[in-house]
Amino acid sequence: MKQEQIIKSFLSYLQLEKGLSDNTLKSYQIDLTRYINYLKEKNKDFNQINVSFLSKYFNELASTGLATSSIHRNFSSIKGFHNFLIEENIIDNDFLENIDRPKISKKLPEVLTIEEIDRLLEQPDLSTSYGYRDRAILELMYATGLRVSEAISLRFTNILFDYEIIRVIGKGSKERIIPIGKSAIFYVNNYIQNIRPLLLNKTNTDIIFLNRRGKQLTRAFIWDILKKYTAQAKIDKNVHPHTLRHSFATHLLEGGADLRAVQEMLGHSDISTTQIYTHIDREYLKEVHKSFHPHG
Repeated sequence: MKQEQIIKSFLSYLQLEKGLSDNTLKSYQIDLTRYINYLKEKNKDFNQINVSFLSKYFNELASTGLATSSIHRNFSSIKGFHNFLIEENIIDNDFLENIDRPKISKKLPEVLTIEEIDRLLEQPDLSTSYGYRDRAILELMYATGLRVSEAISLRFTNILFDYEIIRVIGKGSKERIIPIGKSAIFYVNNYIQNIRPLLLNKTNTDIIFLNRRGKQLTRAFIWDILKKYTAQAKIDKNVHPHTLRHSFATHLLEGGADLRAVQEMLGHSDISTTQIYTHIDREYLKEVHKSFHPHG
């Protein structure tokens, strides 16, 4: 029986025998589909899984920014699935019997919900040049998971509007390609066409996001506007620039995006420069982003 068919049988079992809700079943399906894709990538079958392998998987989930509560839910989904495999005599490896839920050593920043993201993005006053600029940069950071240093140093050569992607040189001089998404494209393009010329102030620069003196924005500026707009949106969380990056990753993963694709878009240090071209092509990343990002 194929792995996908086994998942289908497991979900039917949960529905008929356990009476789980449709929303819970959907969450199980998302978690297990991602898990199966990871097994395929590593060329593992169910009988080859052990505690060490699962620990690495959960650490990779954490490294992408998935909320700790969601990682614990993934653990419950996978543990229940493996128990089902044992009961159905599909595997005989009962290594999960005494395993505890994963301890995520790295404390991640708080993640905003999709509704909180929407409220945050609605705060800048679009009738002003500075408000429109703020909306454009916040839309871009949430749509792409850019680090704050990458966002403020973005240049025209980084954005390929015709292909709806950006090219970023991140940590370790590693290049990555990220789909932008229709919402961010709309605001960034309008900002470039109609607002940025007003901010140039006789300066000559290809930096996209400018302050009132026509200079590059600073990290502190992004922190300040996030603090202001978070307060206006009445979001009672410790929000800072990396929160948008983790929200980007979490919302993609919660929507069912493949772990590998999200890692590519985040540009983690263990991914080589050439992998973006040899393992996952641009069209695939665009399709993942469009399908699973709330503003895709």
